[in-house]
Amino acid sequence: MQLTGSQILVECLKEQGVDTIFGYPGGAVLNIYDELYRHQDEIRHILTSHEQGASHAADGYARSTGKVGVCLATSGPGATNLVTGIATAYMDSVPMVAITGNVAVNLLGKDSFQEVDIAGITMPVTKHNYIVKDVTQLADTIRKAFLIAQTGRPGPVLIDIAKDVTANKTEYQRVTPPIINRITDTFTAEDISTAISMIVESKKPVIFVGGGAVISDAWIELREFVKRTDAPVTDTLMGKGAFSGEDTYYTGMLGMHGTKTANYSVTECDLLITVGSRFSDRVTGNTARFARNAKILQIDVDPAEINKNVLVDHAVIGDIKEVLKAINNRLPEQKHKDWLDHVMDMKKKYPLKYHERGLTGPFILNKLYELTNGEAIITTEVGQHQMWSAQYFNYKYPRTFITSGGLGTMGYGLGACIGAKVGNTDKTVINIAGDGCFRMNMNEIATATRYNIPIIQVIFNNHVLGMVRQWQSLFYGERYSYTTLNDSVDFVKLAEAMGAKAYRITKREEAETVLKEAISLNIPVVIDCQLESDDKVWPMVAPGAAIEEVFTEEDLEAGNK
Repeated sequence: MQLTGSQILVECLKEQGVDTIFGYPGGAVLNIYDELYRHQDEIRHILTSHEQGASHAADGYARSTGKVGVCLATSGPGATNLVTGIATAYMDSVPMVAITGNVAVNLLGKDSFQEVDIAGITMPVTKHNYIVKDVTQLADTIRKAFLIAQTGRPGPVLIDIAKDVTANKTEYQRVTPPIINRITDTFTAEDISTAISMIVESKKPVIFVGGGAVISDAWIELREFVKRTDAPVTDTLMGKGAFSGEDTYYTGMLGMHGTKTANYSVTECDLLITVGSRFSDRVTGNTARFARNAKILQIDVDPAEINKNVLVDHAVIGDIKEVLKAINNRLPEQKHKDWLDHVMDMKKKYPLKYHERGLTGPFILNKLYELTNGEAIITTEVGQHQMWSAQYFNYKYPRTFITSGGLGTMGYGLGACIGAKVGNTDKTVINIAGDGCFRMNMNEIATATRYNIPIIQVIFNNHVLGMVRQWQSLFYGERYSYTTLNDSVDFVKLAEAMGAKAYRITKREEAETVLKEAISLNIPVVIDCQLESDDKVWPMVAPGAAIEEVFTEEDLEAGNK
């Protein structure tokens, strides 16, 4: 049948099972929006307050559901406002399709009104991107984009569509999307045998879990692998929840703000089994001294990550779920009692600690964990609150900690929270933000209230840019250059003005009542928590230091650092 480009786009989205789009209209996408109006009972469109909010919402939807997130924007500034969100998704391997309109084909390249080369701009931060100038190519392009976004290591794909393409007609025939098979042809039985030999020969193994284990939905296989290997487990920000934070084998996060137990264990181990991690600099510290006593076995779907940041002794390249299945089928149960006893002794000796006075971020997170029984989805912005959220909320399941790891995007969390809640209506979804981050995209509270999306926005309001201030305090002689937010902004009034229920917590005794009520209301809620300006994230590894040089506040005060 003959359909317009806009009709073809909507039909292709329906082919792909898309139920939600986050976007913002404009001239170049008017035909698309007219068609979405006709299909609003099949595809829900969430009008965000800003295009960046749309891209982050699509990202949060994707991370929390495992489906492809979709965002839509007009040409020029609408398209460029998506770029930060696209880059965020790219760095953390999030399946997203970003659709942008552009000027008509005969106006391309002429500096036309609201024209920009968005494909050129996004080329470094997409898995692939397309410019569609011919309506006959549109359907196949959309199908390819969704396939690429989900295949292998996921990531964002951009489709830029000229406006006249959305109006022109061509023949359309529905196509059922292909089943996406997991990648298994990249590893051999010999690869698995070598990995098993390394595990069997090891006396002090550590399992290091990254975001790849979450992306591949390998959490059941991972937990079986841990039992078979009888090894302690550490993780990255992206890997949280793939292995339960409540499990006795769990030692905490690794790296700059990792636990002493995790950092010391990796330094002392004789085999580091890395499952879906790319060895980020925030994890490894000084790479020359990282896990220097260990052989390293890396399991990853992306061959580009092998030997990129850290040289490894053996790699198994393939879908993590399938690799772990293959290993579990052949790995005899191991026992490492002496090693585990040593690691568990470190856990007792070096617990995470925070001040038992006043209102603090860790206290609020512990209270949230208690009140939700650890069943909530937590999204975050970037900074101290993000690290506390990683440390003090024990994630039991994958896709429950949604945060910007690779790009470190301030302003990410609120949009992501909205997307996660839209994709998980049965879950409590809470965004943890610092006051500096909240300012960046706080207008998305209006999105939550417009659609009555019942998110809970918790602001750790310490009136400073906390993480930058922490570095200025420790490494820049307490020269607090432009990190103090000593103005008169009232987040409670702002939230109320945007239609949300708002609270302010100033002391510990108020926290439980307010948090409990916020969880029960099932409406958009903003909670302004007044914290001390100089609370810090501990432990910490100084930039350029080895991870075993991790230190705490007590170490600093005792002159041990």
